[in-house]
Amino acid sequence: MSALPDGLRRALDSFVDYLRVERGASPRTVEAYRREVLRYLRHLAGEGVRTPSQARPADVAAVLQARADAGAAASTIHRALAAVRHFHRFCIRDGLADSDPAALVDGPKRGLSLPKALATADIVAIIEAANGSRPADLRDRAMLELLYAAGLRVSELVGLDVDDVDLDSRSLRALGKGEKERVVPIGGPAADAVGRYLVQGRPSLLARSRGTAALFVSARGSRLSRQSAWKVVKRYAGRALPDRRVHPHVLRHSFATHLLQGGADVRVVQEALGHARLSTTQVYTLVSRDTLKDVIESAHPRGRTRRRPAAGS
Repeated sequence: MSALPDGLRRALDSFVDYLRVERGASPRTVEAYRREVLRYLRHLAGEGVRTPSQARPADVAAVLQARADAGAAASTIHRALAAVRHFHRFCIRDGLADSDPAALVDGPKRGLSLPKALATADIVAIIEAANGSRPADLRDRAMLELLYAAGLRVSELVGLDVDDVDLDSRSLRALGKGEKERVVPIGGPAADAVGRYLVQGRPSLLARSRGTAALFVSARGSRLSRQSAWKVVKRYAGRALPDRRVHPHVLRHSFATHLLQGGADVRVVQEALGHARLSTTQVYTLVSRDTLKDVIESAHPRGRTRRRPAAGS
């Protein structure tokens, strides 16, 4: 941040304080906004801009175009634009600028992005790839089981404490976006894997530390980071599906899709995923309809147009 001109650096510091103190935003939200705005301000500084009031719509557009050229998804670019707009509205409110250059910039058109789900057999293969007996192996197996059993975000998984999981009732308490808490049932395989990890794995991992409430811990005995959890998913996905590129969220996406394919009501899935809006969950229903269409076309006698037999055949 030291590379920023004083005017831009002070504006960023004030904006972060505003988010944290006045808006009461979560640390994760504050950091996401800070990171996006810092990227934008570094571009402004490179163009010779010294204060927020000197920014122009072309500057905002140039930052977004650079993200697009780097391969960023439309949703990522829209989030960046939202952060920049929020920053400039704050600057107007605090008298640091008279206008919002981002208000005149449109984000890219957003198509419907369907979550990618794996087949049940592929999910099982990823989970079964974690079949070792070392403490870290038992931890990894429990993590994979919970991600799929409860449809957790990776950040929710690493945020779990031991007391958040009730093996007797086979349920867990997750803290989602906006600090929204939800209780999700888990199946027998996930409960068994967590139980084995708690008895045979976690105590060994905690041997070098003073102890922590965290459910999933590193080799040093501290709470496992989100980045480390991502690496766990990618490692076992790479073993099970070496020719596929698997995103860490794939277990969550597959959880939702498989529930809907199995006949679950979309509002039940919404509650399980912790979605604030039903429309977010309904994206998964389109995936299920696609699957249903494929099944009907391949299995129903009149599911698709078939070539008429040639005369005399």
